Amino acid sequence: MYHAIVRKIARQNFERVNRKEYEAILAGCAPNIRHRFGGLHSMGGTRHDLAALRRWFERLGHVSPTLHLTVKDVWVKGWPHNTVVIMRWESTGTNADGSAYENHGVHIIRMRWGKVVDIDANEDSQAVAESLKIQGRNGIAEAVAEPIIS
Repeated sequence: MYHAIVRKIARQNFERVNRKEYEAILAGCAPNIRHRFGGLHSMGGTRHDLAALRRWFERLGHVSPTLHLTVKDVWVKGWPHNTVVIMRWESTGTNADGSAYENHGVHIIRMRWGKVVDIDANEDSQAVAESLKIQGRNGIAEAVAEPIIS
């Protein structure tokens, strides 16, 4: 039963990204959360607190306003004191120049006592970098800004 509840919450959080309901996601995170997103671009790097993760989510909404995540699989292992969630997903969107954006990846999420303590996002970082270049060329300054790291 516990694993089914965690799977449902994980899927809900990806839907919240689609709706840009970032505060609801952040409410389920520990204050000292670690969030890693690969790549040498404005979305890349590692964050170690809620304030930086909040800024990262806000940037995500600005640079990828049409991003839509579709969860393909969710696996849950462990119990409340040490839970691992693995999510396989695909994403689509439209860049500012009208071109299509597509990506796929896996998130590895660790939870302790109902709070997310670690998010490791693994995807095609080259696809992200190319999309950010397009967004930057089309007036979205945050797309080519320095990464948010803490």
